[in-house]
Amino acid sequence: MNGSGVSGVREVPVPDGLDGERLDAALARMFGLSRSKAAELITDGMVLVDGRAAAKSDRVLAGGWLSVTLPAPRAEAVGPPAQAVEGLVVLYEDDDIIVVDKPRGVAAHPSPGWTGPVVNGGLLAAGHTVAASGAAERQGIVHRLDANTTGVMVVAKSERAYSALKQAFRERTVTKVYHALVQGHPDPLRGTVDAPIGRHPSGDGRFAVVAGGRPSITHYDTLEAFRAASLVEVHLETGRTHQIRVHMTAIRHPCCGDLLYGADPVLAARLGLTRQWLHAVSLSFGHPADGREVTFVSPYPDDLTHALDVLNAES
Repeated sequence: MNGSGVSGVREVPVPDGLDGERLDAALARMFGLSRSKAAELITDGMVLVDGRAAAKSDRVLAGGWLSVTLPAPRAEAVGPPAQAVEGLVVLYEDDDIIVVDKPRGVAAHPSPGWTGPVVNGGLLAAGHTVAASGAAERQGIVHRLDANTTGVMVVAKSERAYSALKQAFRERTVTKVYHALVQGHPDPLRGTVDAPIGRHPSGDGRFAVVAGGRPSITHYDTLEAFRAASLVEVHLETGRTHQIRVHMTAIRHPCCGDLLYGADPVLAARLGLTRQWLHAVSLSFGHPADGREVTFVSPYPDDLTHALDVLNAES
């Protein structure tokens, strides 16, 4: 790698949330690089840890100092690819916002390692406009759903909507309601899980309840109990990655079909599930234009309805 393709040296401390991560994984997350590009920089001697060269498999320590010589960015902004998304339904649209019903297998926006369809790219492909604020690849995105979590999601079209909605999510004035089908029967039937969430010690991309994690609060209420599972309504006070999935697993009632977080594969197969049974059923917030409260809802998709039909037939 020669000097002509270099944008300069960045010197930054390792954040607490990346303590113990492999160096290549930490670099990828901190600078939005692919894992292979991060490994290439390390191999080429472009990365120093506390002033010394390091191997890509070395573990980083929180507070350690990284000196990274980054490649020059491309001249053009790398926005979301305008790619049609099958099953992406627009529930509502005006000059400020567009509310969608997100299907499974679709991420909110492009990210390192994700090669599938994305919400903002799907909207662009369909001729909609989205706000240009924020990182180029996250245009219009003010909150996210996991790729295989379905349901209602709002995207900002105007710059004022982007600012107002980001603030509303940050200040937790948005009401997000989810339904989840979980294994077994939670005891108590209604409760709160207040447990910090951070990266799983295995470093395999999962999250877990860990000491020193970010504060996370989940409220649940059982709506219907079946022989093998329970349908619960979930309200979030915080919005951590995989929060519902992690917290339900922590109380030993993982979402049905969620094999990543310990769900029973036999039950998943019986219910016809190939992803977690988790759906964002409603979203309420003050409209960015005038502050009036608006609410949008999403019905269960076919695969989740089928799982409930199987359980009802067994009861």
